[in-house]
Amino acid sequence: MAPVCVLVGAPGSGKTTVGRALAELLGVEFRDTDLDIEATVGKPISEIFIDEGEAHFRTLERAAVATALATTAGVLALGGGAVLAEETRSALVGHTVVHLSVELPDAVRRVGLGAGRPLLAVNPRATLKYLLEQRRPHYAAVATATVVTDGRTPEQLAVEVAALLPS
Repeated sequence: MAPVCVLVGAPGSGKTTVGRALAELLGVEFRDTDLDIEATVGKPISEIFIDEGEAHFRTLERAAVATALATTAGVLALGGGAVLAEETRSALVGHTVVHLSVELPDAVRRVGLGAGRPLLAVNPRATLKYLLEQRRPHYAAVATATVVTDGRTPEQLAVEVAALLPS
């Protein structure tokens, strides 16, 4: 079993929103590894960061991604930082991975002041700028396709991503 599509991208790129729209369009399940982690641990990611730290969260994330890649037949959205782990990048080889690319102005507009996003708690705009610069090469390295999300609706993006998927 393998996902029909794995979505990667920065915070605010639309992974969850577009992922849900894409899954609905394709008639398949939608899965988000961030939601998997929250369900497993029983608390929001922001609390995991506060209580156990980012390193612990990243360990949980690597395990969640590995499980989801092996057990998901639908659309899978990964957390924005999942691609930082070499283990995850290696696990994505052979999968259809779509990078939802977003530029800073749209990302800032979409995430607002970073409520519920622990890495964006302090100075969200500067942090987003840094995250975009740091992670963009990793997204590009794992992606089989890139879709620019700026100024577009989730439904438009779902249609474009669906057209990129192997038949």
